[in-house]
Amino acid sequence: MTDPSPPSDPRVYFASERTLLAWIRTGISILGVGFLVAKFGLFLRLMGHQGWMIGGQHGSTLVGVAFVIAGSAAIAAAGWQHRRFMQGLSADQLPHNYSLTSSLLLAGLLAAMGLILAGYLAATSRITTPLKTLATISLSAREAEQSPAP
Repeated sequence: MTDPSPPSDPRVYFASERTLLAWIRTGISILGVGFLVAKFGLFLRLMGHQGWMIGGQHGSTLVGVAFVIAGSAAIAAAGWQHRRFMQGLSADQLPHNYSLTSSLLLAGLLAAMGLILAGYLAATSRITTPLKTLATISLSAREAEQSPAP
């Protein structure tokens, strides 16, 4: 007489879901740090006329974009790893009416949105130079108005 297969343990499935969500949370945090770093560089560039300029003009944008890409890669890798793990589980280890689509769709959508954000940050860093020039011209005009006439 053979022993029936052991009953499925839902903890395996739920552990995999928790791991995916933890990696997605980590990826979103990295995306947020990247956005903050890139936009803080914009703040420093706009304040550059007051002597606050630190480092190169696009250094913080490059670092911020790198963080955003790293966060997107973490989310995409988490989705890929989750897919591989779930495909290795037998049907009796999965919950009834389980669909892998929703979790992979979420991970893919967030990774794609992160890459779009990286592109946006890279594209908008190029238009800040005219903004800085405009701010400098505006400041010069204001100083000219305040100086006494000869």
